[in-house]
Amino acid sequence: MKAFLTALLAILAAGCAHVDPSHGGYEIVAKYFVGGAGGWDYVSIDEKRHHLFVGRTDRVQVIDTGTGRVVGDLKIGGVHGVAVAQELGLGFTSNGRTDSVTVFDLGTLAVIETVKVTGKNPDAILYEPVSRRVLTFNGGSANVTVIDAATREVVGTIAVSGKPEFAVADERGRVFVNIEDRNSLAVIDPASLTVSNDWPLTGCDEPTGLDIDRAAGRLFSVCHNRKMVVIDSKSGEIIASLPIGASVDGVVFDPAKDLAFSSNGDGTVTIVSKGRSGRYEVLGNVETQKSARTIALESSTHRLYLPAASYAPAADATPAGPRPRPSMIEDSFVILVLAPG
Repeated sequence: MKAFLTALLAILAAGCAHVDPSHGGYEIVAKYFVGGAGGWDYVSIDEKRHHLFVGRTDRVQVIDTGTGRVVGDLKIGGVHGVAVAQELGLGFTSNGRTDSVTVFDLGTLAVIETVKVTGKNPDAILYEPVSRRVLTFNGGSANVTVIDAATREVVGTIAVSGKPEFAVADERGRVFVNIEDRNSLAVIDPASLTVSNDWPLTGCDEPTGLDIDRAAGRLFSVCHNRKMVVIDSKSGEIIASLPIGASVDGVVFDPAKDLAFSSNGDGTVTIVSKGRSGRYEVLGNVETQKSARTIALESSTHRLYLPAASYAPAADATPAGPRPRPSMIEDSFVILVLAPG
């Protein structure tokens, strides 16, 4: 009997050694079936009101993060993203089709006014609280429009070296933005309207998503060649390069958990942690859903929100349409909620 128990314990121990500790306990805890037509781009959160903003083809959907109910619709077409200025009670949308920003009241969701930008196809958008300025990153003109958030007046334009993508700010008011077509990271001062650095992201092809660990001075940039690079925010030095999933578009950092999460369109989220040695390492991968490529963090609950949808196979290529895209299946749009189990 003793020999049997010893053998059984050895088998169980061997099995446990192969269990994927992954995920840091993260799992899909809810699916919000939102439905409706139209694609999406960035997602962002109003933490005070627990509202998730999702830019769809012809509107911005406002979703209650606790219940998954759609609580509002902003009828604005071609929105890429939404920036939240909490101390002003205002939201700002980047409208790629009309080269404009729409300003709305966070409480009532009423539109206040529309501001024309100084570039083409404003894509990412950021509110920087030190300067109290809103920045739009104009993908069609390689520049950045800077708007005074209080007066809603354009105060300047900053030229950058290529196509700007995601952007974040540090506690001093410096803004960092990925330059997708040049594999670099620009550093912007929105107060003086200048670019102070343009650091190469060696080994990172087509950087998209970006977030920051302000306490440690580390930036997390995700790249289309299935890499996440960790960058020193003072020097631009690449500290680490880590494998992630394919078709990535977003990354968020949770400072309370000291974890970074990349949302990969292949249907996974890669979780990166700083190990006991101080070196960054992949903690694991969580299965999500194909197309779940953008992500938002609700810091008060540590819950992650990822839009996704199902797609029909693409049509056959023709001379008129050599690269047909798969079509979204009607009413398949969902919000996946990822949280510690």
